[in-house]
Amino acid sequence: MDTITRHNHSLTKNQKWVIASTSSGFALENMDVLFLSFAMSSMIADLHLSGGAAGLISSITNLGMLVGGIAFGILGDKIGRVKTFSHTIIIFAIATALMAFANNIYLIYALRFLAGIGAGGEYGVGIALIAENFKSDRIGKMTSIAAIGGQIGAILAALVAAWIIPTAGWHMLFLVGIIPVILTVFIRKHVHESEMFLEAKKQEKNSLLSDVVKKMFSTPKLVFQTLGLMVMMTVQIAGYFGLMNWLPTIVQKQLNLNVSSSSLWMIATIVGMSIGMITFGSIFDYFGPTRAFSIFLIGSAVMVYTLSLANNMTTLLLIGAVVGFFSNGMFGGYGAVISRLYPTEIRSTANNIIVNVGRAIGGFSSVVIGILMDKYNLGVVMGFLSALYILSFLVMISLPGLRNLTPKKVQND
Repeated sequence: MDTITRHNHSLTKNQKWVIASTSSGFALENMDVLFLSFAMSSMIADLHLSGGAAGLISSITNLGMLVGGIAFGILGDKIGRVKTFSHTIIIFAIATALMAFANNIYLIYALRFLAGIGAGGEYGVGIALIAENFKSDRIGKMTSIAAIGGQIGAILAALVAAWIIPTAGWHMLFLVGIIPVILTVFIRKHVHESEMFLEAKKQEKNSLLSDVVKKMFSTPKLVFQTLGLMVMMTVQIAGYFGLMNWLPTIVQKQLNLNVSSSSLWMIATIVGMSIGMITFGSIFDYFGPTRAFSIFLIGSAVMVYTLSLANNMTTLLLIGAVVGFFSNGMFGGYGAVISRLYPTEIRSTANNIIVNVGRAIGGFSSVVIGILMDKYNLGVVMGFLSALYILSFLVMISLPGLRNLTPKKVQND
């Protein structure tokens, strides 16, 4: 009864603003990032790009995310989550809007790297805000709710792309990316630092770099835990960017669909992702991360391969929704795990280092898939992604820190 009461009490005003701001930030970031997915086929035709060169655009974005993640993760732990969160939004919004004036691949690479710096800093800072404003037995669901914001952004990207690209071209699509700047006004006015963070700053004794090294890498157990989480995050990003960056293009070619039809497939997949996130967050909070990740990683490995069997629009929509449910349903869980395994004073940095190392490495799946597409069929591409999810499952069950997060009520069953 006590647990039910805790889960149903109303949110405070600051908690509401934290969830609203992080969800909106993730939504607008994801919208900007996924503009690239829908513009890809037009950019390839317009700039005469090879599959490898086009895939490198996304990979460079993810390298920018690594740089921004580390820099803004440290800044978030030093000057505060709220200021840093708003700075990251401004950077990725302006860089995205400048894509409207890019007419060569090298300028595109530069702007996507800059956009990645802003986007990479946002995740860890936003997750740290959530972790410090909610009880530990609610973090899984709350981070998943915030992650759903990202999926709403993806749906907006699909709708806006279907409207703008056929009529005004891919350059004008990126100009919409300036909109997130407006969000920063509301964040700075309404969201406040948590008492947990302010107290940690008062008690801070060591330098942040010293704390990061000590609490992430000082023992073999910590090194194994940190590297294991990086591997899991790499697979998560490889699957997500592989699916979202290339499958619209694959779908357009395989089933002879236009941009509007492939957008419909993306929306079905994203709806599945959102339902998966809510389901994963509930399983995570009640049963713990090991059970939650086991179900979703195995489900992803099985269902991703079935995409190669789709031969009509109806089948593609159904399978896409189920694949989305499993493959990205667990995204919010990584922030929840990292936030509980690492202390307040390095929480923003730990989240951004682990997540953005995963983004930087996993982002190269776009290049790998581009190369595989040039040489093999869709079955080989999906088999590659399925194998990655199995690898992540094997790493996950070897991490004792995750098992220690299992609620006592479940351990005693």
